[in-house]
Amino acid sequence: MVELVLSLNANDANEVNEEYNFHGILVYFVCIVFFVFLMRAFILAGGFATRLWPLTEKRAKPLLPLAGKPIITHLVEKIPAGMPVTVSTNAAFADGFKRWLDPSLRLGQVPMRNIELVIEPTLRDNQKLGALGSIAQWIESEKIDEDLLILTGDNYLGFSMETFLAAFHGNPLLAAHDIGDLERAKVFGTVVPEIASSPSPSPTLSAVEGSAVEGSDLSHEALRSRAKWEGRRGGGGGGVGVSKRVAAFEEKPSKPKSTLVSTGCVILPKSTLPILIEFARRKPDNLGGIFEELLRRNFPVECFTFLEPWMDIGSFHSYLDAHKALIGQSTLIDPSATVRGTQLRGSVTVGKNCVIEGSELTDCMVFDNAQIRDCTFKNCVIDEECVLEGIDLQKQMLRRGTRLIVK
Repeated sequence: MVELVLSLNANDANEVNEEYNFHGILVYFVCIVFFVFLMRAFILAGGFATRLWPLTEKRAKPLLPLAGKPIITHLVEKIPAGMPVTVSTNAAFADGFKRWLDPSLRLGQVPMRNIELVIEPTLRDNQKLGALGSIAQWIESEKIDEDLLILTGDNYLGFSMETFLAAFHGNPLLAAHDIGDLERAKVFGTVVPEIASSPSPSPTLSAVEGSAVEGSDLSHEALRSRAKWEGRRGGGGGGVGVSKRVAAFEEKPSKPKSTLVSTGCVILPKSTLPILIEFARRKPDNLGGIFEELLRRNFPVECFTFLEPWMDIGSFHSYLDAHKALIGQSTLIDPSATVRGTQLRGSVTVGKNCVIEGSELTDCMVFDNAQIRDCTFKNCVIDEECVLEGIDLQKQMLRRGTRLIVK
């Protein structure tokens, strides 16, 4: 085997970069158009979220407000326009999602696009179909035969969805957030990537220019193309935003082998849908388990890694943390709200038609139509239509319609 060493002069390198930039942009947009027409998005929004009661007692978690709009609206805004979107929920929350989608109400600030709503006939947690069960039922009833982008409706994703879609090459793909800390990784399901082999030495033009290479038909132009590819790959490594092959998954490992955390964003090619349906009959509520099953069947599974913000909103503390991360040290007050003689510190959001007077709020969320007078709140979430006066609270969630008045 002949070893080739790549050596480009400055003009060659500029030509390679310019050509790659043009072709890279072209390929990127062709990929997005391709996915829009040959892929469907499915958002899971049917969980009962008991850890966030009373906020989710009569409201689906994806409909909770976050930085001025429902969590699920942040997700929908990231999906390329033109890609069909289906939202799956249950009968207990159906009315809330219908209001969210009602263009005359514009309650959820939903982007103007067609969204299909699928409603499971379940009213309690012990009746639900499960995440995979919901997907499988929809696939079979609607005879779905396209690649699927599957999202969990209670996650906030900070990366570009177009970039994630462009990383899909026909194999099952999941988005993995690099939290950069093995200790923190212990409380998550982690993704263990295959260890990349050391890149072979790069070929060069100088080694073959003006001479024949035994056993090779590489031309000057072929080597220039190889140079572009090597530069694009970064020498064969798998960095952030690059698809990596997955070797294994670990659920809350005591000794994590990776800082990559599995998130609620995956792509399943249509060739795997029969396996999903079969697996869902045995484990209907194990969304992540389908990837372990695919690995067991020797399917190549890949992960897209990212460092941008990711929030899995499953508890009061994670909800408040997501609020602080997105709002920062600032306030977001709806124009219809009235705030007088009040100090707002840290991260504070105030919803529609609220009245807040003579109070002090630090790192709080106040939902629509709340009335607050002479109160001090810190790290609190105040649900809709609460009437509060003379109250001092920390780290509390108040149920919708709560009335507490201390003279």
